[in-house]
Amino acid sequence: MFEEFGTQYLISIVLVTLRVSLTAVGVATLISIVLAGVLGFREFPGKRAAVAVVNTGMGFPSVVVGLAVLLLLSNQGPIGGGFTLGIPGTTVAFDFGGVELLFTPTAMIISQVILATPVVTSVTLSAIEGVDDSIRDAAFAAGGTGVDVSVAVVREARYGVVTAVLAGFGRAVSEVGSVLIVGGNIAIATGGGARVSFTRTLTTAITVESRQGNYELGIALGVVLLVLALAVNALGSLVRDRGNTR
Repeated sequence: MFEEFGTQYLISIVLVTLRVSLTAVGVATLISIVLAGVLGFREFPGKRAAVAVVNTGMGFPSVVVGLAVLLLLSNQGPIGGGFTLGIPGTTVAFDFGGVELLFTPTAMIISQVILATPVVTSVTLSAIEGVDDSIRDAAFAAGGTGVDVSVAVVREARYGVVTAVLAGFGRAVSEVGSVLIVGGNIAIATGGGARVSFTRTLTTAITVESRQGNYELGIALGVVLLVLALAVNALGSLVRDRGNTR
């Protein structure tokens, strides 16, 4: 089945998908743990609004995120086009040249980080808030600092954090709109009619191959994506079951 389209082409799509999504989720997890820690352990004005923004971000339209990243990274945007920063009252100015990130895997990672961060943050925050107060009290009673208490709570909520990471990966790997906009769904010809993916993921490849009438390849890609999704869900179920039996 794959010989007609190229096994290398299929493998390259899977590898690009995993590289982009895993990198994005890794970055999103680091950001989310900090955000969830601040929201879970600190009291400050506007906390309710911040939590509401995070929860709203879980359902944020991906095409809007893609458009926002596109505008930032385009030649007319502050990152893609660069900008000049002058010192008031002087003639000194610093010219920051643009960075060409649009239609690259990096642009796709940026968009997926934006989409996955609210998911990981919200689920992590729920896990932290679900930790029994006795854990915090015990850490304080042992003479622990605020950092020690936070570490103890996060350790207790580790199964929930893993579930959050898996949920974030599911959000990232199933993404179509934003990666299509900022990645361009590019495949590079390698000669002899062969091609490999540059910014083409499983979801965007299914879209383009189906439109071109390559239904067999589209189905094959869909099966790979489905197996990947089932594996993530199965792993999430195992983690939740292990956490519930503790």
